[in-house]
Amino acid sequence: MGCDGGTIPKRHELVKGPRKVEKVDKVAELVARWFYCALSQEKLRRPIVACELGRLYNKDAIIEFLLDKSPDKTPMESASHIKSIKNVTELNLVDNPAWSGDKESIKGDKYDDLQSARFICPVVGLEMNGRHRFCFLRNCGCVFSERALKEIKSEVCHKCGVPFQEEDVIILNGNKEDLEVLKKRMEDRRLKSKLEKKSKKCKSAGSASQQETTEDAPGPSKATNGKDFINSSSGEKRQIIFTKSSENGNSSVSAKVNKAPSATTKRPIADSEEKSEAYKSIFTTHSSAKRSKEECSNWVTHTAYYF
Repeated sequence: MGCDGGTIPKRHELVKGPRKVEKVDKVAELVARWFYCALSQEKLRRPIVACELGRLYNKDAIIEFLLDKSPDKTPMESASHIKSIKNVTELNLVDNPAWSGDKESIKGDKYDDLQSARFICPVVGLEMNGRHRFCFLRNCGCVFSERALKEIKSEVCHKCGVPFQEEDVIILNGNKEDLEVLKKRMEDRRLKSKLEKKSKKCKSAGSASQQETTEDAPGPSKATNGKDFINSSSGEKRQIIFTKSSENGNSSVSAKVNKAPSATTKRPIADSEEKSEAYKSIFTTHSSAKRSKEECSNWVTHTAYYF
């Protein structure tokens, strides 16, 4: 039954061999890297920033990514190493005068030349379309082709004149070897910044503690040698001397309170005169009382003699 319709299966339909590896279109990959944002997958538009690994982003997309603190935030591998806006550098790009833009291909009836790029190298004039290696400087953000830096060797930026070192040169959209080198540099740079912050904090804490010790340290007039002074309500200073005594392994602390003359408190003359008069009145009353007692005793003896 069946097979009357002329259907004859072929060998490749019955026998399944190994699958062919799908090849990525290199042109499409270059367009995705150099013409679109690595985070939002939108077309690159100014302001354009680049990370320490050489990937291109729209600045608006980076700011939205950093501001999004929701727990449902999808992790993005392309921006997982970006922790703050300081980890990206805004690029100073030079426009390509031969680039016509997207206005002519709005209807879709015109061929898009992927060889023409929006930006070029300001020194050599190469177009930044992925066919040539480009790099930027972390200090100023100026973008040059690698050929320009090799042909015209200098330690100063060709465009703005800012000095730079070899570590400040970051290759845009590099290969795997370039990414490994850039990752190592990034980790070393961040570790160095952390150590510098820690050293600054330790220095500030040490200076603050030194200031506190200088303020709290007693001078020659404030040295107590284990003695404490307590200001009483009458304006007199009472000196407390602490002595330690140990008996049978038990230590006890005893305190003696001595009055110390206060040099700062001065009594007026009127108060001293009033006190002296009070003392005189006390002495006079005491002497008169003694005399009255003696007179009474003499009177009693005389009366007893007469009787």
